[in-house]
Amino acid sequence: MAQFFSIHPQNPQARLLKQAVSILHDGGVVVYPTDSCYALGCLLGNKDAMERIRTIRQVDEQHHFTLVCRDLAEISNYAKVDNSQYRLLKACTPGSYTFILQASREVPRRFQHPKRHTIGLRVPEHPVALALLAELDAPLLSSTLILPGDELPLNDAEEIRERLEHQVELIIDAGPCGIDMTSVIDLTGEAPALIRAGKGDLAPFGIAHG
Repeated sequence: MAQFFSIHPQNPQARLLKQAVSILHDGGVVVYPTDSCYALGCLLGNKDAMERIRTIRQVDEQHHFTLVCRDLAEISNYAKVDNSQYRLLKACTPGSYTFILQASREVPRRFQHPKRHTIGLRVPEHPVALALLAELDAPLLSSTLILPGDELPLNDAEEIRERLEHQVELIIDAGPCGIDMTSVIDLTGEAPALIRAGKGDLAPFGIAHG
């Protein structure tokens, strides 16, 4: 049975954040809010929790997990970032983007795309997500909370509780946070490439929408 924390969306309670981090360190899968939509998260090194997220989402090994980071410096630990990529990332983080980059040696191979050795990274612009990452002092391996057969991500904490309370250890309720997924931008080629149009503005990447 999942624990259920009601957290203030602007000023998250430190006590609850500490409990959430403890649950993550104990191997838990948590539901937490971001600036785009709710997400499933676990520790980067936790293979069992990652496989549980795959099962909840019903996705295969080709699925790109996202490493959700506190800031640009943390992204640079887990991805190979050149000068032009760095400038784009600096201009667009935090924000509702997921960036596909070449994974660094800090990322275990099983968490990378099996053929391209890439990983999705992002810095959310949500006080609860950022406070959780700061308390954790590490990134979260994450996936959008959209369940099999659904067209949109879950946005209501009570519905999340009804549908997932036996499959996750913690649900962090910070109120509705949206149903628009991040824009996914592949930065591994010569020019930024749009993988998925979402909440993040495409103008900084010179990408025409549609």
